[in-house]
Amino acid sequence: MREETIARNYAAALYELGEKNDELEAYAEAFGELDAAIASDARVARFLSTPKVDAERKQEVLRTALAGRVPDRFLHFVLVVLAKRRQGLLPRIRTAFDSILDERAGRVVAEVTLAREPDPETVAELTARLSSLLGKTVVPRVLVNHAIIGGVVVRYGDRRIDGSVRRQLVALKREMMHAKLPEPPAVSA
Repeated sequence: MREETIARNYAAALYELGEKNDELEAYAEAFGELDAAIASDARVARFLSTPKVDAERKQEVLRTALAGRVPDRFLHFVLVVLAKRRQGLLPRIRTAFDSILDERAGRVVAEVTLAREPDPETVAELTARLSSLLGKTVVPRVLVNHAIIGGVVVRYGDRRIDGSVRRQLVALKREMMHAKLPEPPAVSA
């Protein structure tokens, strides 16, 4: 949990910097460039994570790789993260930064699980209904899980709404297992 708090603090500082300089969207795009640079070659990720290479060398390599591709303030931020030997937190910092962006923009990212691949109209209808229900703009991340049989399961933040057929069947089974059966009629001799 400590790493999540540290990442959130770094993300909040970056958000304030971006807001102050009207560069929030540019920073979000810059995280994409950084991710692409790291994901493009497994050696880059190993290079950044190894303690055998000092922070100054890592900073030099990233400065060369990202200069001109990302805003200068964002690059400076990343170099500070490297200097503090927190490069392993960069993915968590990005996630926290994206969450702060969404929160401040009144957006909620919701994980929407369906039993089958939905058509665009279904996604649009779910998005509209969830946005109305939550009072915020919902950005759905649609997943498919055949095990839910039907219906929908929605997760956002730390909340979960389970409207799946599977949950309904489990509840029905539980109810039936605990139901009291009527007493048989008395047999007279």
